[in-house]
Amino acid sequence: MRLLIALLVFVLLALHYRLWVGEGSQAELAALRQEIAAQRVELDRLGARNAKLRAEVVDLGSGLEALEERARAELGMIRPGETFLQVIEPRPSEEPPH
Repeated sequence: MRLLIALLVFVLLALHYRLWVGEGSQAELAALRQEIAAQRVELDRLGARNAKLRAEVVDLGSGLEALEERARAELGMIRPGETFLQVIEPRPSEEPPH
């Protein structure tokens, strides 16, 4: 009888060890849930970025206004007859000339 009780206690302890510490334990489950939550946040961020890029692609493909705006901003292009003015502001650390 004592041997049976000792065996049952041993089995119970082994199962509890696996439940709390071993492979597939509660700690591992909590870590995996936290990792899934972090991956969902990253997925949402990347989804929003993709939607923005998709809208930009559609805009660039369908209209010339977006293409012109991008050429002006990134390449400094101007239309014939326009005058280009570049304003250079002094850095805050530099003193203005007297």
